[in-house]
Amino acid sequence: MDNLINCVIIEDEPVARNIVRNYCGQLPFLLVAGEFGNALEAKYFLLKQRVDLLFLDIHMPVLNGISFFNTLKNPPVVIFTTAYQEYAVNAFDVAACDYLLKPFSLERFIIAVDRAREKLQRKLPDTQQKTADDFFIKADGKIYKVAYQDCLYGEAQGNYTKVVTCGGIILTKMPFSDFVALLPAALFCRVHRSYIISKKNIRHIEGNRVFVGQKEIPIAANYKASFLKNIGAICFIAIIASALYK
Repeated sequence: MDNLINCVIIEDEPVARNIVRNYCGQLPFLLVAGEFGNALEAKYFLLKQRVDLLFLDIHMPVLNGISFFNTLKNPPVVIFTTAYQEYAVNAFDVAACDYLLKPFSLERFIIAVDRAREKLQRKLPDTQQKTADDFFIKADGKIYKVAYQDCLYGEAQGNYTKVVTCGGIILTKMPFSDFVALLPAALFCRVHRSYIISKKNIRHIEGNRVFVGQKEIPIAANYKASFLKNIGAICFIAIIASALYK
C-alpha cells in the first residue's frame, strides 16, 4: 500500500454518495479512485484496479452490498454504509472493518477510516515498509510523489503541514502527526513539536539550532537528548567534553 489509500464508493443514492466523497476530501490520505451507483458497475473496476478500501452501501438494487462483497475473491477492506440497523450482524459476519449508520457525522467517518488504516497497515508486508523510497501527499487538488532523500523537513502550521523539499514547498491539509507517521525513523527525527527534519540533509548543528538546507530550525530542550542520540552525536560530544577537562 502506498501512503495514499485508494478507495471506491458504491452507493445508489447520489446525495449519500456526495456526502462520502466530501468526507473523503477532508482526509488527505484518501484518494477516491471510483464511484458507482450499483455493485455490478463496480465489479469490473475492482478486477482491473488496485483498491484498498470500499465504502459500500448495503441496501441497493439488483445485488445488495453484502451479497456483492461475498462474490469478491480478494476483497478490499470494507466499511459498510446503510440506513438500516438490522444489517449490522450480517456486515460483521463478513469481517467488515466498520458499519456506518446513516446519517453519520464526519467524526464518526474518521473513526471508521482510522480503523481501516490500522487494518491495512497490518496487511502490509514488512519488506514493503522497509524498501519504500518515497511517499505520496495530496495538496491543491494534486498528488505529489516525494522521495525521502529530497524531503528536507516538515513544519506544523495549524491544521496544515508545510513540506519543504529540494524542489520547493508543498502545503498539505494533513495533520502534522499524520505526516510524521509517514516518515521512517531511520531517516527523519523530531527536533521540536512543530518540526521533523531529514538527518541526511543536516548541514550543521550549532547550540540549540540545526541547519537543514537554507533553514535554521530550533531544537527544543525536551527533544535535544533524543535528537543527539538519534544522530549518534552524544558519544562524540562526551569525547570532546572529556578531552577539555583533562
